[in-house]
Amino acid sequence: MIGGSEAGERFALVEHPMPPRALAAPMHRHAREDEYSFVLEGRMGALLGDQVVFAGPGDLVFKPRNQWHTFWNAGDAPARILEIISPAGFEEFFREVVERGGVTRIAPEDFAGLCQRYALEMDMRSVTGIVQRFGLRFPAEVPNPAGNARD
Repeated sequence: MIGGSEAGERFALVEHPMPPRALAAPMHRHAREDEYSFVLEGRMGALLGDQVVFAGPGDLVFKPRNQWHTFWNAGDAPARILEIISPAGFEEFFREVVERGGVTRIAPEDFAGLCQRYALEMDMRSVTGIVQRFGLRFPAEVPNPAGNARD
């Protein structure tokens, strides 16, 4: 919605639509940016280190850099969150994933390269446990008819 170039690279604002019971990502941590998730619709769950939090419309969840975290749609209806990324730059990761056809179509070595370029650590082994623990599915990509990232 707002790219870093529009905000002097101080922050970016990205919308994340999530289908019901969808895990957004494996446990991961960012070395360069903080994230703030503002829930517009639905119910978001998040694992922040070992702490589980739930948020509804109007709630804000802080995910600081260097903290292992993940988030998901914790409800049976679609959810939408606004993600504030500070400083900007990481919004380009989402664009690159979409340009490559989505997370399920990227070769593992290409995905590893993307993660390295954006100083992102991913724990792919975390998916099974999170999916089972919270009754989720992964991956759960949202089609984007325009063919570009939603930022």
